[in-house]
Amino acid sequence: MGEKNGVLLIQLGTPDSPKISDVRKYLSEFLNDERVIDIPWLARKILVNLIIVPFRAPKSAKIYRELWTEKGSPLLFYSESLKKKVQNVLPDNYDVYLAMRYQNPSMESVLAQMKKKQYDEIIIFPLFPQYASATSGSAIEKAVGIIKNWWVIPQLKIVSHFYEDENFINSFVKRASKFNLDEYDHVLFSYHGLPNRQVDKVHEDGKPCSDHDCELKITEENKFCYKAQCYATTRLISERLNIPESKLTVCFQSRLNKDWLEPFTDKTLIKLAESGIKKVLVFSPAFVADCLETLIEIGSEYQSLFKSHGGEKVQLVESLNDNDDWVDGLAKIILSK
Repeated sequence: MGEKNGVLLIQLGTPDSPKISDVRKYLSEFLNDERVIDIPWLARKILVNLIIVPFRAPKSAKIYRELWTEKGSPLLFYSESLKKKVQNVLPDNYDVYLAMRYQNPSMESVLAQMKKKQYDEIIIFPLFPQYASATSGSAIEKAVGIIKNWWVIPQLKIVSHFYEDENFINSFVKRASKFNLDEYDHVLFSYHGLPNRQVDKVHEDGKPCSDHDCELKITEENKFCYKAQCYATTRLISERLNIPESKLTVCFQSRLNKDWLEPFTDKTLIKLAESGIKKVLVFSPAFVADCLETLIEIGSEYQSLFKSHGGEKVQLVESLNDNDDWVDGLAKIILSK
């Protein structure tokens, strides 16, 4: 009898709709995660439930209305399509599932389905290329926390990151093939931001991230650092595309305050525009599916910002979504585990 394998793909999540009530539910679950806002419990509850969510939900709902399509949330429909396509290329003894860390399809409901199948092995696969406690760490903790209560626990394999995987890199290189890089004055690699304290916590020697050459190389000391992995992804993609270092910048978007990873993407774009740069190509390799942060923040908000300071065009490189090369690449990663 052959082994039965279950694959749990995990994405971050999305509101069920752009209604304020649904956005409020999503933000509440997301921001109350202690790995996302890593401050004492009471302070987090007050900050999130009494300050951030009440004021942010109406504004975020407006942005989600811009993002929403006839098919719903791009993050959800691209991820669902990816799941179906990967299922079609994997061997028959693999079943592929999709869950969201926050909201629906919930991890509780999806893992309940998987439990009934009595798999010999489950592969937990958060779809976050670079490891961060607030994304991969939270998704893994949630999945394991549910599975630990099962009477029969199957063999588990966990994919905590794939920032350097050849299949992942190849897929982003292919996304860039539709653009003539010589037509752009500068190239940005924009990653989702994190508080500095969260990357500092990775380093067991007690020294801050800034003391570990994270921009230059992966070492035994910084191999789990989000910032180091972002820079490593950038090197791998830019080397394949022959983008000179003088023409690219690594930066971080979506910050909440000044104590987040720098340089900030918005400030970088302002500086580039004011220096005479007219056309910028933007990769966002922290995301494998287009979402609010790529389509709205980069594709719309940063375009307006750049133009208002003298620039002309911010061109987003499409994410991997459900493209066939990424489907094949993801299947290869799964089969290698």
